[in-house]
Amino acid sequence: MEVKIGVQNAPREIVLESAQTAEEVADAVAKALDGTAKVFTLADEHGRRVIVPSERLAYVEIGEPATRKVGFGTL
Repeated sequence: MEVKIGVQNAPREIVLESAQTAEEVADAVAKALDGTAKVFTLADEHGRRVIVPSERLAYVEIGEPATRKVGFGTL
């Protein structure tokens, strides 16, 4: 699923495709915002990790699960 992360004082948002569920992402955001976690961490589909300090987190937009497209596009 596509996740967009806004970081304070950064001109661009971070966009990644995550293999985590929407609930897992929402739980990580909640822990970062309530002070339980000092950093907000997500892993993308290729195993790379994005780490943002919790106090710099502006917003997190959780998209719909991505569906895999197979074959050629329709005309």
